[in-house]
Amino acid sequence: MDLLLVRHGESEPARPGQPFPLRDGHGDPSLHPRGHEQARAVAARLRSETLHAIYVTTLRRTHQTAAPLVERLGLTPIVEPDLREVHLGDWDGGEYRIRAANGDPAWQRALARHEWGEIPGAETTAALQARVRAALLRLAAAHADQRIAAFVHGGVIGAALAIATGARPFAFNGAANGSISRLVIHGEEMTLRCYNDCAHL
Repeated sequence: MDLLLVRHGESEPARPGQPFPLRDGHGDPSLHPRGHEQARAVAARLRSETLHAIYVTTLRRTHQTAAPLVERLGLTPIVEPDLREVHLGDWDGGEYRIRAANGDPAWQRALARHEWGEIPGAETTAALQARVRAALLRLAAAHADQRIAAFVHGGVIGAALAIATGARPFAFNGAANGSISRLVIHGEEMTLRCYNDCAHL
């Protein structure tokens, strides 16, 4: 399977005292206007690709980012729950962004130790990688010899590429909004072909 991992477009900013709505415990902001622009740029970039399927997560920013490409290609997006963003526990709903911007000690420990579980109540790095790996292998089994696109999240891209390369868990965190990364999966072997392609943005 040839997999294009597309990070969702920029979402609404986090504001103190105004948490995002939650979906299954995860912050679920809508796209910012710049995010919609990035979504259109992704669609223009991929409009000539032969894609056999488009996947999204349970969170609306991935649906909104995929929407322009879905419309161009006439595909119905498929929801893959295990590709949802890392669960940030007590810091979900936008609190993570505020804490990270302020250099919270738990955030600094998470970065230093490559461990999401340093954040109170958050999913551990091992749990994130286990579900992302399981989802990738499921998709590969369902789409042998096909190219697909999955509209996902920064933490998921980081996990997927660390799994594929054996790098430290946070080595690929920080993919840009609207960027495209590419994995080729053959059986359980994963090969990284591209990371954080932003030429269309």
